[in-house]
Amino acid sequence: MANPPGWIDEVFEGVRYGLAGRVIAEQASPFQTVTIIESERYGKGLLLDGCWMTAERQERHYHECLVHPALCSAAAVERVLVIGGGDGGTARECLRHPGVRHLDMVEIDGLVVEWSQQHLPTIGGGCWSDPRFHLTVGDGIAWAANAPDASYDVVIVDGSDPAGPAEGLFNRAFFEHCRRLLRPGGVFATQSESPEAFREVHLAMVRLLREVFGHADPMYGWVPMYPSGWWSWTFAAPDGRRYLEPDSVRAAVVADGCEIWSPRWQRGAFEAVPAAIERDLNR
Repeated sequence: MANPPGWIDEVFEGVRYGLAGRVIAEQASPFQTVTIIESERYGKGLLLDGCWMTAERQERHYHECLVHPALCSAAAVERVLVIGGGDGGTARECLRHPGVRHLDMVEIDGLVVEWSQQHLPTIGGGCWSDPRFHLTVGDGIAWAANAPDASYDVVIVDGSDPAGPAEGLFNRAFFEHCRRLLRPGGVFATQSESPEAFREVHLAMVRLLREVFGHADPMYGWVPMYPSGWWSWTFAAPDGRRYLEPDSVRAAVVADGCEIWSPRWQRGAFEAVPAAIERDLNR
C-alpha cells in the first residue's frame, strides 16, 4: 500500500533536499535500497539508498549534459558503452544519434532496470526495445576490465555517488581500463558530482582523469533535485580536448529535441569554472 503524502528527503551533511510526495514502491535489492516516489513537482522519481537519482521532470538536466558533449565530439559513435544508467535515460539520449550502431549498457542492479521500466517508462523511452541496445545486468567494473582494447568510440559512466555498488567507478584502475577501451578519437564521459556538496571528490576525479587520459575538463550545470543543485560532468580524451566543441552536423540532429543542452549552452558550461575550483585544479 502506498504511503500517504508527505516529504521525501535526502539528508546530506546537515542539509535536507526534499520533495513533497509519497513513496509508491520500496525494496532492498542485493546491492541497495531502491525507492520509487511520486512527487507533486517533478513527477515520479527514483532514490537509491535514500539518495536522489532521477525524476520524470528533472532527468533532462542530467542526461542531456552527460551524453551530447561526448557523442557530438568523438571521431565516431558506432559503438558506445554505458556503465550504470539503469533508468535508461542515458541510453535513450545516446540512441537519438543515428550514427550509434551498437550500445552496451551494463547495470549492476536488475531491480533498478525493472522498476524504471515499470514506474518510469518515459525516462528510458524507446531505448529498451531499440535493436541497437544491449543490456547486461552485471558488474560494469568487471566488464571494463575484460572488454577488448579499442572496442568503443564512447564510454559513459552514469553511476551514483562514490559509495556502495558505485564505489569502484571512482578509481585509477577503472579509469585506466576505460581509456584502454577507447578507439582513436574516442571520448570518455562521467558524472563528477557537485563541486559544492562533494567538492573534494569532484576535484580528485578531475585531477585523476587528467593524469589517466592526458586531457579532461569539467562542465558545470544544475540538477535542482540533487545536493546543492549544482552539478558537474567531466569529459576526457587521450588525443586532445576534442569534447569542448561539438560537431555542428551531429549537434543539429539532436539539439531541437533537447530541453537543456545546445552547443551554445555547452560552450558556456565548460567556461563556467568558479575561480576557486580553477585555482585548485591548476595547482
